[in-house]
Amino acid sequence: MPGYGRLFQGLTRFVASIGHVRRARTVFACESVNTQERKMKPRIEHFKVDPSAYKAMIGLQAYVNESGLEHSLLELVKLRASQINGCAYCIDMHTKDARARGETEQRLYALDAWDETPFYSERERAALAWTEALTQLGEGHVPDAVYAQTRAEFGEAELVKLTLAVVAINGWNRLNVAFRTVPGTYRSQVRAAA
Repeated sequence: MPGYGRLFQGLTRFVASIGHVRRARTVFACESVNTQERKMKPRIEHFKVDPSAYKAMIGLQAYVNESGLEHSLLELVKLRASQINGCAYCIDMHTKDARARGETEQRLYALDAWDETPFYSERERAALAWTEALTQLGEGHVPDAVYAQTRAEFGEAELVKLTLAVVAINGWNRLNVAFRTVPGTYRSQVRAAA
């Protein structure tokens, strides 16, 4: 649909301006994003340009991965933050990793509307609310109600670990969005639990 891209972008901005920010990105996808039809190239291969910066991010991610928080919960957190930030590479990656860990299609498809479905535990709901609040700090910081909800499910040490998980994925999102890391090539290295 050539020529309609600007119309949909304007409509997306309008929908976002009236308070439907969460779903504005996903509702109005209009241009073909099939990589066979549209060749995409990254702006910068950040992991090659500055390996020490990449190593620092890997160090933070290793801490998160070994934090003791459930890997299934961490995948939901990573995927939800990536949806909010519009990071196609990370959405692709964490959808594949979540599936490899045994996550259901229903829960993956409904994640953008997690608060309107019965598919998530109270602990997962708290983590997702915390993720959204931290990812969207400009929309009112972290409300006391979200903190109380999260503290009811996570101890102090767990909450610090969960916060660092959100910090890490937001960092990865910003690197991959800024430098337009091309999605679609990631292959999950996760092995399903036996």
